[in-house]
Amino acid sequence: MADFLIVITTVDTHDAARKLSRSAVEAALAASGQVSGPIETTYRHLGEVAEGTEYQVTFRTTGDRREALEQHLVDAHPYDSPEVIAFGIDAGRARYLEWIHRATR
Repeated sequence: MADFLIVITTVDTHDAARKLSRSAVEAALAASGQVSGPIETTYRHLGEVAEGTEYQVTFRTTGDRREALEQHLVDAHPYDSPEVIAFGIDAGRARYLEWIHRATR
């Protein structure tokens, strides 16, 4: 597992995205959360192709906080089976990465 991660989820309203972002940062599970959107989504659900509008929340966190952040997002998420995916940060300014570490303690 990477030492630093980008974790992404999507929700159906701007308010839900803001709440997830804030609650994760307040719990020190993420150093930051950025809300983007609205974005248009096409997806398959229950055998049908559907379209909708969502908001994406992008978090910066540490590898040792990933599982707790994921559980927090799943518990607080409005969807039954939410997307929660993580990508390792391969490189970054040392001072920025140190900030992520400090902010998640």
